Amino acid sequence: MRVGLRIKQVLGVLAIVSLTLAVQGGYYLASVTNLLLESSRSQAKLMSNSVYQVTFNISKRGGDTVAALGTDEGLRSVLESVAFSNAGLVSASICDPSGHIIADAEASQLGKLLESAPSLDDLIERQGVLDRLRAIYTPGGLNFEVRQPLQLGAAELGTIRIVVSTFLLRVELEKQLAPQVKTAVVVLIGSVLAALLLARLVLRPINMIRGGLARLGKGEIDVNMELPDELSDLGASFKQVTARLAAERTERAGQRALESVVDRLEDAVALFGTDGTLRFANTAMKTALGLAVDVDDEGASTLRMDALLSEDHPYRVAVERALADGVTQAAPMQVPDAGERLVLTNVVPGSRGEPMGVLLVSRNLAYISQVESTLSYSRKLSALNRLTAGIAHEIKNPLNATMIHLELLKMQVADRPDAMASAGVIADQVRRLDEVVQGFLKFSRPEDLHLEAVDLADIMEGLRPVLEAEAGTHGIEVRIDVSDALPAVEGDRNLLDQAFLNLGLNACQAMPDGGRLTITARPAAGHTVAISVEDTGVGIEAEHLSRIFDLYFTTKPHGSGIGLSLVFRTIQLHNGEIEVQSLPGRGTTFRVLLRQAARMLQRAGG
Repeated sequence: MRVGLRIKQVLGVLAIVSLTLAVQGGYYLASVTNLLLESSRSQAKLMSNSVYQVTFNISKRGGDTVAALGTDEGLRSVLESVAFSNAGLVSASICDPSGHIIADAEASQLGKLLESAPSLDDLIERQGVLDRLRAIYTPGGLNFEVRQPLQLGAAELGTIRIVVSTFLLRVELEKQLAPQVKTAVVVLIGSVLAALLLARLVLRPINMIRGGLARLGKGEIDVNMELPDELSDLGASFKQVTARLAAERTERAGQRALESVVDRLEDAVALFGTDGTLRFANTAMKTALGLAVDVDDEGASTLRMDALLSEDHPYRVAVERALADGVTQAAPMQVPDAGERLVLTNVVPGSRGEPMGVLLVSRNLAYISQVESTLSYSRKLSALNRLTAGIAHEIKNPLNATMIHLELLKMQVADRPDAMASAGVIADQVRRLDEVVQGFLKFSRPEDLHLEAVDLADIMEGLRPVLEAEAGTHGIEVRIDVSDALPAVEGDRNLLDQAFLNLGLNACQAMPDGGRLTITARPAAGHTVAISVEDTGVGIEAEHLSRIFDLYFTTKPHGSGIGLSLVFRTIQLHNGEIEVQSLPGRGTTFRVLLRQAARMLQRAGG
């Protein structure tokens, strides 16, 4: 498992504090142990001196001293006081030279043999600290003795023996160690908290640097860090590095953009070095030279001009001439397998003015002629469109006057049924002609697009009441499945709103006996959004599918033939696509593709 730098620092501080506490604790434990043992020995010797003094007083009374010691109540009280000592004293007895008890706090012990125990003096003076601790922490404890010879004058009566239990000493030792253990725990917890705070303060600059590097890795180029004063030089160096990376990235982006533009040119473009190596070629030139289109510039740079082109090839001749003369040249040439081309050569100078290579551009003269013809045709078509729009406008004015006078005429012949019938036919035809002129004007009038990011879910919800009102008259179920999370599209909201309304109403009119209208929208390939308008109506005959977007074409008895034409024109203005699928008796589906608004934002940003 990988351990972070912050955890390592905390563990390091914790180890140092723990080691310090362990050393201090060990020293304290040894000191307290020695102190308890010395205190026990001192208490035992004090008790022994008290017993000796009482025994001495008994011996002055005369008689059998040994018998008097076993029955003297004062001596027994002194021996019983051992039980009240807190120094680990267990018992006190007087034994004869053979080890039999002659005086004890319990009369039942008189005459019994008292087993010998190790000397407490030997434990204190001749044993090490570990031996003392081992004796104290032995399970059940051990017994040690403090002995004092009992000699009255020339006669030796026996020995005063005080027994000390290490079990009682351990209880006392643990009482004294408890506060120290609590203090050590508090110190450890405090050290961990202090280490965490210290690690946060110390590692903050490192985390800032790591965060800055992560942002650089994600592509951000404007990365600045406010480091402490002691690391200000590092912050300045980091800022210089980010500025250099930003400059290089901008330069590379510009180069890639330029290469992308050149690669899409219809002209064939190549750069040859002064040694005849191919340094760069766009797609058109790679095709002309017979190279794989996906070969990169590094792979192309290993090729030489003499290996790609014959000695008399116009491209090679033009490049060699440019290298020899050092001037820009342009001349029409007949290129094998390419037809007539306009070949331009330009010597590219290096940083010191020396020739670095030759830029070769081969332009298709036939394509240029075709483009010029198309532009000329477009200008003529635009002029014709303005002319026809003017004509339609001029027709509209007489039609309005005709309708006004026709109404006046109908008022004058109101009592003549035959004349009224003829006037009605004239009115219908004039009205129909006015609708044709209105549709033509609407279709031919140029639109000013107001492109923005359009929310399709919002548009569809706005259309829902209108579509449901129309569908309700025919018993049609309306389903709209457009997610709020759908990417916005690039478009003119008013035009798109009218286009989808026309598609929805057209679908409702195709289901006079009821059915289902389904509108869905999903993200599609190529950063587009696909919108489907599907009905279960009468469908469209196969022979009519190719004409449904033609102006004035309609299969409805009272249709104008303008609605779908306007839809088609709106989608074209948005650089979108629209297609239709239909089966007679099964229904029709219109599928519209529109570009996502993100593409518009990317173009605006560079």
